[in-house]
Amino acid sequence: MRDTTLNIAPGEFVSVVGPTGCGKSTLLNVSAGLLQPSSGTVSVFGEPLKGINRRTGYMFQADGLMPWRSVLDNVTAGLSFQGVLKAEADARSEEWLKRVGLGGFGDRYPHQLSGGMRKRVAMAQTLILDPDIILMDEPFSALDIQTRQLMENEPLDLWAARRKAVLFITHDLDEAISMSDCVVVLSAGSGTHPIGEFAIDLPRPRDIAEIRSHPRFVELHAQIWGVLREEVLKGYQQQLKPAVTE
Repeated sequence: MRDTTLNIAPGEFVSVVGPTGCGKSTLLNVSAGLLQPSSGTVSVFGEPLKGINRRTGYMFQADGLMPWRSVLDNVTAGLSFQGVLKAEADARSEEWLKRVGLGGFGDRYPHQLSGGMRKRVAMAQTLILDPDIILMDEPFSALDIQTRQLMENEPLDLWAARRKAVLFITHDLDEAISMSDCVVVLSAGSGTHPIGEFAIDLPRPRDIAEIRSHPRFVELHAQIWGVLREEVLKGYQQQLKPAVTE
């Protein structure tokens, strides 16, 4: 990545789209403090980021649940690491499991859950820490389309209630538009950088499936795809080039 400037306001939901391999996950990892930029700076609420970004919660592509822990113990893991007493952590975990539709499943183990249920646990595991910033790296990409549309509404509803800053990475332009306040398009790599930033002025609250038939959604999709399409083709052509070694 180079020549990249991205600002996210408190409470703003920003999605980033771009061709495969363009650096979307790199952008998230720099925001989380998992990668240090070779140049430039990262600021969190006006303060330079040093080390791990403690004000973020990170939802990865894989759910990352610990198979030897029950659902309840997976959700309480972060609180335990922070030194929260077990009784309080368990009570907060039970409440979050109810919020994500898994009340009564606390004694199950990850292998006993469907893919969608595991994603709900991962969501509760992240949000129970009440982070100021939520980083999401294609969290629903492995789900079937029906489960995916149902799952997309859940973080949107939770976000609407708490209004945390969200940086959401996705390959799905429909998903990006239907969930976001702003969609940022990255160029094909290497040296990727933002080439378009689109304000999403669709009414809220939104239902993910229904909003896609809104006339303004169709207009926005055409505008953003007009910018993104060429970069996707560039990225595809780059992947077809034979590797040259000496």
